Amino acid sequence: MPAIIKLEEVAFTTISIWFLSKYNLGLPVWIWALLFFSPDISMLGYLISAGFGACSYNLFHHRGIALAMAAVGFYLQNDVITAIGLLLLAHSSFDRTMGYGLKYPDAFKHTHLGWLKAK
Repeated sequence: MPAIIKLEEVAFTTISIWFLSKYNLGLPVWIWALLFFSPDISMLGYLISAGFGACSYNLFHHRGIALAMAAVGFYLQNDVITAIGLLLLAHSSFDRTMGYGLKYPDAFKHTHLGWLKAK
């Protein structure tokens, strides 16, 4: 992935975390650290099939869904929904800095950013 795209994803992650600090719901930082990685539970869908796994993963890692959820929460003045949307946005942008993009249904390592390489 080109450096400029990684920089953009780092910016999305940083800004999302900053906004999330404004909608922290009074939770301690250690809980937010755990919640930050909670969208990865969606990978359990791969235990059913690659297609189902890709669908469940993409649902929790799609930035459009995250932004829509944050906007709806903001509009409804519901801090919980806003925080969930911001958390999903921060997490998905962080994942993209690591090379994990939205998944194609044929294989976990086939993403919209290209094929994941073994590290």
